[in-house]
Amino acid sequence: MLVAFIVGAEIAFWAVLALGLLVRYVLRAPRLGGALLLAVPLVDLLLLGAAFLDLREGGQASTAHGLAAVYLGVSVGYGHQIIGRMDAWAAHRFDGAPRPVRPRKGSPEWIRREAAQYARHVLSWAVGSALLLLGVWYVGDLGRTQAFLHLLGLWTVIVVVDGVCTAPEILKALTGGGRAPDREPEGVPGVEDAGRRR
Repeated sequence: MLVAFIVGAEIAFWAVLALGLLVRYVLRAPRLGGALLLAVPLVDLLLLGAAFLDLREGGQASTAHGLAAVYLGVSVGYGHQIIGRMDAWAAHRFDGAPRPVRPRKGSPEWIRREAAQYARHVLSWAVGSALLLLGVWYVGDLGRTQAFLHLLGLWTVIVVVDGVCTAPEILKALTGGGRAPDREPEGVPGVEDAGRRR
C-alpha cells in the first residue's frame, strides 16, 4: 500500500508542478501559479506523514518506509532546482524569455554547477539520513528498522562514490583541462540530472 502511495506522490509532484506552470504562463495567473509551485513540497510531507502513520499503527519498518524518507531528502536537495529549471523553460516557451543555457564543460560556471550539484546530493543525503534515524528512534526497535539502516549505509556509499567521481572532473577543469569557458543552449530540461533526481 505504501509503495502505491510513493508512486502516487511522484505522479502528484509532477502534476502539481505542471499545473502551477500552466496556470502561471498559459492562463496568465502568476500569483496563483506561484502558489501552486510553492505547494509542490507539500506532496512530500504528505508521503512522509503516511509512512510514519503506518509505523505508528504497528507496521513493519520496510524499505518502502525508508524510501519515503529518501524521497523527501531528494526533494529538499533538488526540488528547488527542478522547479526553477522547469519554470525557466516554461517562461521561454510561453512568455518569450531567453532560452535557458547550460555552462560549457570546464568553464567557471560549469565548475560552480558541478560543485553545487554535489552539495545538493549531500544535502539530500543529510536530510534523508536524519529522517531515517528519526524513524529508527520513533520505532524504538533496531530489529524492526534494519531496512532503514541498510538504506542509510547504501546511500552513504553512493554519496562517497559520487564525490570521488565528481572531484577529479572539477580539479581537471580548475587546472585547465576543460573546454573553453563559454555557454551553450540546454537540451531537454533535466536530462543531464536525471540520475541525480529521484
